[in-house]
Amino acid sequence: MSTSPWLVAGWDTPLGLCRAEALQCGYEGRPVPPALLDAIDATRADDLATIQRIAAELAALPPDPAFPYRQPDELEAIRAQCPPPAPGLPRRPDDAALLDRFHGAWSGRAAGCALGKPVEMLGMFGSAGRRGRACIKDLLLRRGEWPLRDYFAGGPDAAQSGLFCPRSWRENIAFLEADDDIHYSLIALDVLERLGERFGWADIADSWNERLPYASICTAETQAILNYNLRSARKEIARGIRGAVAAEFTRRHNNPYREWIGAQIRADVWGYACAGDPARAADLAWRDASWTHTANGIYAAMMTAAMVAAAFVESDLHRLVEVGLAQIPSHCRLAEAVHMALAWLDECPGFEDFMERHEREFGHLHPTHAVNNALVVIMALHYGGGGLDRTIATAVMAGLDTDSNGATAGSIAGARLGCQRLGSSLVPRLNDTVRPQMVGIERAGFADLAARTLAVHRSLRAPD
Repeated sequence: MSTSPWLVAGWDTPLGLCRAEALQCGYEGRPVPPALLDAIDATRADDLATIQRIAAELAALPPDPAFPYRQPDELEAIRAQCPPPAPGLPRRPDDAALLDRFHGAWSGRAAGCALGKPVEMLGMFGSAGRRGRACIKDLLLRRGEWPLRDYFAGGPDAAQSGLFCPRSWRENIAFLEADDDIHYSLIALDVLERLGERFGWADIADSWNERLPYASICTAETQAILNYNLRSARKEIARGIRGAVAAEFTRRHNNPYREWIGAQIRADVWGYACAGDPARAADLAWRDASWTHTANGIYAAMMTAAMVAAAFVESDLHRLVEVGLAQIPSHCRLAEAVHMALAWLDECPGFEDFMERHEREFGHLHPTHAVNNALVVIMALHYGGGGLDRTIATAVMAGLDTDSNGATAGSIAGARLGCQRLGSSLVPRLNDTVRPQMVGIERAGFADLAARTLAVHRSLRAPD
C-alpha cells in the first residue's frame, strides 16, 4: 500500500484495505506496532487523509529479523532456496496418449469447477457463524445426498440454502458456464499459442485487458491489473523495465490479497504445456504469478504447475507432492504446511478428520488464501482414491474455495487418468463444452482445447 495514486479494486473500502494490509504485514513477517493497529481502529471510513498516512506507514514497516521463513519473490532467489531436485520422472507418453491425458485434464478441471460453483460462497463464508464445510454437509444431509456424488440440485430451498449459479445445478447443467477458473486457463493457452515461451508478465496483463471483462477478475488480480494500468506502472514498462521494479508495484500497491489463491488457479495450463517437465512448468507459473502475488501466493502456483506437469507421467500422490515441493523454497510457510498435511494424511482415516486438523491449524487464514486451499487439493487427491468424481467431490465437501479446489484437483486427477479412463458420471453432462465470458470466445470444446494444448506442448518440449 502507498499514498499515490489511490485507486483500489473495490473488494473493500480503503479503511478495510488497511485492516487487511495489517494482517498481511504480520503474515509476511513485518509486525505492525500496536499503536498503528489502534490508529486503524480509531479512523473514520471517510477520513482518506489519515487512511493514506496509515497505508504509507504500513508499506514502510521493516521485516522482523527473527522471522523464521525465507520467502523471496524473484525466480533466481526462489531457486536458491529450493530443496535438491526430486529424482527423475518416468518417460512421458507418446503424443496419442498425451492427447487423451490433455482431454482428461481439461474435462476434469471443468467438472471440478462446475461441481463447486453453486456452493462457492457457502464454502468460503459459511452461514450463521458456522464454517463452510459444516454448512455444505448440513445441506447434503438434509437432502439425503451425503456424501456428495452428483451436481447440486436447485430445488425450492436453493436461495435459503445459499446456492448460486443455477446453470451449474443438476437439473440445468449442459456445459461449464463462465468462471475465472476457466478464463485464466484459456488466457494461458492463447498466450502460449501466440508467443510461445517468449511471453512476459506484461503480455498476460495485456491479454486480460483485451479479453476479460473487469467484473470477471477478482481480488489480487483486480488490484494488479488496476496497478498495471496506472500511469506510474505503464511509464516503467514503456521505458523497458518489465521486471522486478514494475512487478513489485503491480503485486503490492494497495494489494493485501497478494498471498491468496489467485495465482494457483491460473497455474494448470503451464503444467499442461510442460507435461513431464515440472521445473519448466514452475518457471512459467512464476512468470504469470509474480506480477499479481508475492511469496506463498507465487509458490502455490509454482507447486501446482509442477504437480500438474508431473501428473502426466506419475500417478503416485506422494511423489507428485515431492515434485511440487522441489520447486518452492524449503523454508516457506507453504512448504511447512504441506509437510504438516502429509503427516495428517498418514494419521487421519477420512477427509473430515483431516479437515478438523486443517481448520484448527489454518482456520485464521482467509478462505481464499493460497496455503489453506493448496492443502485441500492435496487432501482431495489422497482421499479421492485416484477416481475423478470422488476426488473433486472431496475437494468441494471440504469447503473453502470449492470451485477452484475442485478444478485444480480435477485437473490433476484427469491428467493422471486420461479421458478414456475417467469413469466419470459428471463429465459427460458438460457435453465437452465451456461457454466463457471473454472477448472473442463464445464457446470451446475440451477435445479441441486438448488438441491445441498438444500443439503447444510439442512446440515447447525439449527433444527426447
